[in-house]
Amino acid sequence: MTSSTPNQPHDQNFKNLFLDFPIESLSWLFPQALETWGEVRHIEFVRQESKKRKLSDAVLILDLPILFTFDDHQLLLWLVEFQEDKTKFSIYKLLRYTTDLMEAYPKAHVIPTVLFTDRKKWRKDVLKKLETTINDRLFLYFEYVFFKLFDLKARDYYNYANPVVKILLPKMDYDRKNYQERLEVIRRAYTGLYHLASATLFDKYVDFIDLYAEVTPEEQQTLYQEIIQNEETAMLAQYIREKGKQEGRVEGRVEGRVEGRQEDIIEILELRLGNIPLEIKRRIRNINDPDILKRMLKKAVQIQEKETGFNGFFD
Repeated sequence: MTSSTPNQPHDQNFKNLFLDFPIESLSWLFPQALETWGEVRHIEFVRQESKKRKLSDAVLILDLPILFTFDDHQLLLWLVEFQEDKTKFSIYKLLRYTTDLMEAYPKAHVIPTVLFTDRKKWRKDVLKKLETTINDRLFLYFEYVFFKLFDLKARDYYNYANPVVKILLPKMDYDRKNYQERLEVIRRAYTGLYHLASATLFDKYVDFIDLYAEVTPEEQQTLYQEIIQNEETAMLAQYIREKGKQEGRVEGRVEGRVEGRQEDIIEILELRLGNIPLEIKRRIRNINDPDILKRMLKKAVQIQEKETGFNGFFD
């Protein structure tokens, strides 16, 4: 299990999710295809970046067309995902890219699907369709499959037998301040994925759940105690415990390196400047970011003996 990291490649996380679970993604996002056309015979991941009209044009945050071949039909599920800023979304750009795919795959039914993943309420909705009609004549009609994860109540999907849905439970709506409800969402995500995915994919996407649920070590321990009581999921509980131990050892090594670098900075400053104020030492020891400490260490090495102030040292 891992904690959240601000530099996590969010876009790649979602792209991997759909690449690993294409049938399950189709079953959740557009179940009508399977209900109407039956079993998927072939899956192809086609060109993954939308063609730009100008080189300066911004690319879509996620562009993943998946071509499903049935006995008598083809469906191109075009997945577009937006992380936190819906203002970057343009239905007009989506329409242009959709017609590009229709031209490239004329035999396929192109289904544009937009997944918004930000965890907040919207004051203003996005455009969901375009229509041009004069009198009784329809010149243009365009819509896409719309999903906003935060509009979905997590509890409504506790018993939904789909690994993609289980993985995305932490991105749905629930009371994050309610400790018991938060733990229940995480537990349902763990156990649901455990029963629905292979061991390899479970191991891979447990980290996805931890990342977006921001699971703490204390919560992992609480979940372990709850899960171990159920013999059916004893192996899952053991897995959580062992992985927690491994990451505890890693975190311990990181903490040791951080403390060592803090003391290195203090020692170098004292060699160059003599005794330094206790307040400066305290501030240095309160910094736990390895990257910041690395920069400060370079500054400490470069500091001149005549310098007595610390203006800019902590910038």
